[in-house]
Amino acid sequence: MVREFAISAGGITVAGATTLIFVNPPAAPNFALRFLRFWVGQSANATSAQQRIELINKASVFPTVTAATPTKLKVADPNVSIITGGTAGAIGTAGTNASAEGAGTATVHHDDTFNALNGWLFVPTPDETKEYPAGFGNGLGLYFPVAPATLTNWAFGTHFAER
Repeated sequence: MVREFAISAGGITVAGATTLIFVNPPAAPNFALRFLRFWVGQSANATSAQQRIELINKASVFPTVTAATPTKLKVADPNVSIITGGTAGAIGTAGTNASAEGAGTATVHHDDTFNALNGWLFVPTPDETKEYPAGFGNGLGLYFPVAPATLTNWAFGTHFAER
């Protein structure tokens, strides 16, 4: 059975240009993370506004985030994720809604825009999935490169498989 998990948050106030989710693959040699789905939505108002969104790869200095422990997508799966909640982007951890971005560089894998009224859903086809091998040393971030027009009531998340 493929082990599948979700990391999500809702009702969140973002600080501006912000990492919404950051996941750093584990050091263990027998697991890779394959990201299957990403989403972002907002429910604070009914004003149409475009928003940029990026999937980034960040190395060295990671964002400071709120720890987020992945939840199972397959309830009968007896395993827990190899990813644990963490606040500093360390190897094998995940978090949401960065309070500080840290220094260092980021490589943009996917740059997109969406209307805040409609939200954003990205379900990559198999050839487009983002796969991070164990011990890669770089984390995957879902990132607002510019501050949204409204900072309150954001919901976002990702589904991933441990392979």
